Amino acid sequence: MAAHGAAGALGTVRDLLTDAGRDALAWPDPTPPETVLDGEVTETLGGGAVVDLRVGGGRVGGEGGDVTGTPAAAVEGYLPYGAVDARVETGDAVRVQVRESAAPWTDRRPELAGELRVGGDLVALEPGSGTRVDARDDEAARELSGMLDLLDLEPPTGWRAVWQPAAVDADTGALTAGLDAAVEAAEGLRAATGADDESGVDDGTGDGLGVVSDRSRLRDAPLAAPNAGVWVWFGRESRSGLDDARRTATATMPGHHRVKAGSADASAGVDLAEALCDPAPDAEFPFAVVADAFGPREGDALRIDHGKPDGRLITLGEGTVTGVDADGTVTVEREMTGGGTYDGLGVDREAGDVAETSLKEGRWWYPTTYRGRDGTVRGTYLNVCTPVEVFPDAARYVDLHVDVMKHPDGTVERVDDEELADSVAAGHTPEALAEKVRSVASALENAL
Repeated sequence: MAAHGAAGALGTVRDLLTDAGRDALAWPDPTPPETVLDGEVTETLGGGAVVDLRVGGGRVGGEGGDVTGTPAAAVEGYLPYGAVDARVETGDAVRVQVRESAAPWTDRRPELAGELRVGGDLVALEPGSGTRVDARDDEAARELSGMLDLLDLEPPTGWRAVWQPAAVDADTGALTAGLDAAVEAAEGLRAATGADDESGVDDGTGDGLGVVSDRSRLRDAPLAAPNAGVWVWFGRESRSGLDDARRTATATMPGHHRVKAGSADASAGVDLAEALCDPAPDAEFPFAVVADAFGPREGDALRIDHGKPDGRLITLGEGTVTGVDADGTVTVEREMTGGGTYDGLGVDREAGDVAETSLKEGRWWYPTTYRGRDGTVRGTYLNVCTPVEVFPDAARYVDLHVDVMKHPDGTVERVDDEELADSVAAGHTPEALAEKVRSVASALENAL
């Protein structure tokens, strides 16, 4: 999930979210919505351009502490052609505003625009003139429009006021305050960008947003950052913590957040179950019931989504489910292609080898055993990770660097403790989580 807002409050929000569990990980967002920054077009696609953004170093401050990330020098954004009032080509320098950010674990890029826009709970300002009410209820929209006319609530020249659905139920004082706040924010952005006109649209001189003709005006850090941002990844333990918090206010079934994260149908099922009964707070997560209703089932294809502590997500491949047990264990098999060696095991990978992975819901590790075509064990790799979650189409976790291997001759080897230490030093892995990793790895070593 994402949290965006005033930098002074965001640190507290981040701490509140990550306190849900040891596997709640947070990363600063280098491109929060409404941020204005410079960049260079590196590629033109069918519907827009890829922009290499000059974001400087990512930092989110707040009373609850700081989140400091590695300087994000290579953040890319996507600029739709329809969102910029100029033709853009590869190599062009541009000044843009972030419309929508993107999580680090997705393959999406932040969406950009070549004109200023200022959002708010009640009203947003965008280039243009006049007033528009964005409400589904036409009658309520007309009533609000009439009230705005009576109150003479008009935006400054060059701006169009877009009133949000929440404005329909707001009183006159709130409407006035909302517009005043939006105007103040818009003027602040305009001043920061050096725009010549009041809408912030590039006028061809390079002073506004859009294509910048004078490269000496380019900045290496955002020109304006009205919002700070943080992305938070919740794992199975932290989802359970969120359940506990929700349970203090309303009926909450075991695995509420875990099931809802699986699919839209599963989310609707949770709502129905909680509406019909008051779930026992100490009941076990009903994995067998959830898997039977929504998957995965034997014969299904299942991805292995391998998260990293720095926010990236790597898909290790897709296998076939060969078994689903009521205790939460799902067995997946993948047929391997030939070439190279198995990471860490030092054994040649041959065509026809089979990798059998046993994924158990909630366990802090999982094993993959590699077998040759004749069934000979070629080695076992045990990955230490955040508690595994097995969703209908993918198993998901965050890899925590340390692995334990059992070689074909029976030798047991533990590797990558140094990578874990580096991750802790970089601020990617909290020390409490690292201690859990070391404990799990030691237990696996002893068991093997």
